[in-house]
Amino acid sequence: MHQLQKNRLFFGLGTIGRDMFYTTVATYLIYYLTDILNLPDSTMWWMTLILTVLRVFDALNDPVMGIVVDNAGGRHGKFKPLMLLGAILGGLFMVFMFYDFGLPQTAYLIVFALLYLGWDLAFGANDIAYWSMLPALSVHPVQRERIGAFARICANIGMYAVVVGILPVTQTLTQRFGSAKTAWFVFACGTAVLMLLFQLFTLLGVREQRDAFKTEEKSGLKDLVKLLKGNDQLLVTIISMGLFMIGYVTTTGFGVHFFKYAYGDEGMYPAFAGVLGIAQLTALIVFPWFSKRVPRKRLYSYAMALVAAGYLMFYLAPMNMVPLGIAGFLLFTGQAFIQLLMLMFLADCVEYGQWKLYKRQESLTFSFQPLINKIGGAVSSGIVSATLIVSGINRAQTAVEVSADGIAMMKGAMLLAPFAFILLGYLVYLKWYKLDAQTHTRILKELMVRGDLKDRVM
Repeated sequence: MHQLQKNRLFFGLGTIGRDMFYTTVATYLIYYLTDILNLPDSTMWWMTLILTVLRVFDALNDPVMGIVVDNAGGRHGKFKPLMLLGAILGGLFMVFMFYDFGLPQTAYLIVFALLYLGWDLAFGANDIAYWSMLPALSVHPVQRERIGAFARICANIGMYAVVVGILPVTQTLTQRFGSAKTAWFVFACGTAVLMLLFQLFTLLGVREQRDAFKTEEKSGLKDLVKLLKGNDQLLVTIISMGLFMIGYVTTTGFGVHFFKYAYGDEGMYPAFAGVLGIAQLTALIVFPWFSKRVPRKRLYSYAMALVAAGYLMFYLAPMNMVPLGIAGFLLFTGQAFIQLLMLMFLADCVEYGQWKLYKRQESLTFSFQPLINKIGGAVSSGIVSATLIVSGINRAQTAVEVSADGIAMMKGAMLLAPFAFILLGYLVYLKWYKLDAQTHTRILKELMVRGDLKDRVM
């Protein structure tokens, strides 16, 4: 098998377990706290504050971690050591987050805060090292899109394996162990192990092109400031991507609560999630075909049209799986296209920054992806937690205990506010992003003429 094909295969497979691991925390931690541990409103307000502050703090730390990765080296390269360390430490912190210590409120909040911060830092190191490897595998747009598309397909397989399976599996484990808390702890242990096992595909099977780029001087904090000031297209991508992630994560964060309290049957959530998984996987599979024929800007516009139609239909639909399923299919097909486009925009910013600032900084550039995800997660978790408390859902056990106003409040926070964020991110892109395919090709040629990039690169 050609090394480029091996890279595409093993780089993608490496993220299946990663996204199972990440989704368990990012999407279901609040559900675990509210519906499994049944924390009271007073504790949940503190949890909301802790999660928001820690995510923002750790997000701001990600560029520093990017500098660490960019400065790394040795016979194993600069990406793989931190990938491995982050996978191991992140798994350890995660399993204890889903362990019931039986502590009083203050002690539990302190222990939880320390565990969550450790998990966030460890996963951030792994995430930066993993995704910043992508530009080092190929600089050619077509090959980069193929590698990125397959990686996103694998990431979505991992994510939807959890989304579809977490409730049936934890319910089965609850019957087996007689405790929902034990069931969720066992599930967390399983995803932590799978995280490490799937990362071995990337760690052992992928080889980056270390000899394709000139050796760079070590980076420092001044390079972070210089990158943000000088790479205007990166700054536009960060803002646009951040607004998109706030909307996307907020919508998904309400998933189980919506079906439990608005639809009235949480058992239908896995079926609905299966529809969404098919939508996103289909979109990612056909993306390379569309990208060859449709310019990225027009493709983004088409994706936004699908997202808008999906949100409108979902908001107006009755509590029936057929219209909800169609709405979800439209919404998440469009979102899948946007997610992959954002990844390509970020990757192209590496060469743009190298061309403009005379220094190639993959990890520092890609450190803004987990920063964006964490800021989006911080804002969305604040929206989700506050909505659940204020609407009365956190105090309810069944759908009949939630008022019509409470359901309306949840639908607005789940659908209307996220669409506003996603639309604003699209408008930012339209107004200020100028790095199209022709410009990127011209930049690659100039980098080769300058000797910053070798023409034998895949």
